[in-house]
Order: sequence, then C-alpha cells, then structure tokens
Amino acid sequence: MSDWKYDTDEVGEDGYEPEEADDIPPIEPGSPTLENALFVVLGIAATLFVFARLFLSAGG
Repeated sequence: MSDWKYDTDEVGEDGYEPEEADDIPPIEPGSPTLENALFVVLGIAATLFVFARLFLSAGG
C-alpha cells in the first residue's frame, strides 16, 4: 500500500483532481509596487557591487 494520497491515474495532467480543477481561481498578474521595484534594484546593485569587488581584488 502506498503512502501517497492519490495514485497517478487519479489526477489530471496539471496535478489536480479533475473535479477540484474548477474550484481553483486562476492566477492573475498584478502591477509592481514602488517598494518591490526598489528592492529589485537594490538587489541588482548589491550583486554588481560584489562582482566588482571580486573582479577588482582578483585583478589588482
């Protein structure tokens, strides 16, 4: 006996039971906020800073 709740032939192609697939709302894209955009830019700047420090310390 398997420990899994469902066998592979009991679910649909997307991994949900066919009768439950209609109950799941679709994921809709949202608009980015300024705070999220600033965190992305901060992450990119920090990554570039680390790469620049590694590059300059290896070459100098």
